[in-house]
Amino acid sequence: MYRKENIVMNKSYVFALRIIKLYKYLTVEQKEYILSKQVMRSGTAIGALIKEAEHGQSKADFIHKMSIALKEANETTYWLELLRDGQYITQSMFKSIYPDAEEIVKLLVKIVKTSKKTRIS
Repeated sequence: MYRKENIVMNKSYVFALRIIKLYKYLTVEQKEYILSKQVMRSGTAIGALIKEAEHGQSKADFIHKMSIALKEANETTYWLELLRDGQYITQSMFKSIYPDAEEIVKLLVKIVKTSKKTRIS
């Protein structure tokens, strides 16, 4: 777990661990290898990009990395919806993990917007 004050990093790390468990379930139990790889890639990339952004070379670099993290988080919601609608995960599983992805998207939107405003000011 990361520092208490970095809420988005903490949430993305815990989310990545859940995505890893989902990947294991999909590959072992469902024998699904394509969509599972996609959700694993995008779902774990979020935290890695946020971690990179912490030590960005500039404000612009920070915003760029956080924007990419946002894109990955948004992409992850797509794969989760596809896994649900393709009946690889149950509605219950979806309802358990999807709100976490949505929350991370909302946090990242707020961070990117705020960072862009402060850069201009």
